[in-house]
Parts: sequence; C-alpha cells; structure tokens
Amino acid sequence: MRKYEAVFIFLPNEEEERRNQLLERLKGIIEGDGTISKIDEWGIRKLAYLIDDIAEGYYVLMNFESTPEVISELDRIAKISDGIMRHMIIRED
Repeated sequence: MRKYEAVFIFLPNEEEERRNQLLERLKGIIEGDGTISKIDEWGIRKLAYLIDDIAEGYYVLMNFESTPEVISELDRIAKISDGIMRHMIIRED
C-alpha cells in the first residue's frame, strides 16, 4: 500500500447532493482496497485560469493509502464524470 494525495475540482454550480454522491463514489472506490486518512473540503475557490469560461471550482483534498490499481480506477472515473472539472493524484514519499 502506498500513500497518495488527490485533489478534485468539482463544478461550482453542481448541486450539493449530486456532488456528495460523486464524492461517496470516489470514497467507495478507495475504501474497496485501501484506507482514507483525511478528507478536506476547501469549498469554492477561484481558479488560477478560466476552464470552459468558469472562474471558480469546489475543491476537495483527499489523503489515502491504496494500491496502484485503485489509482487507475479513480483516474478513469474522474475523467468520465461530468461534475469534475479537473483532478490530480500524486504519490507521497
């Protein structure tokens, strides 16, 4: 098991219920073969640059331990989800 840190930027106009459902789905993928140590919801923040004419995003930071296979699945789900604008998953040393 390796330690990872992930940042997900959700659409700011996404309904809270829909955002929570998507976040629960991501948590379920991680907890299937790993453990989440911390979830930090930063809320709506200004983006460094416009993404599809959108200036803000809802940020969520996750710290967790998991296997590389889980990272591949998280990446796949984040890419196809309409509610997530951007994401980044990095391995911590």
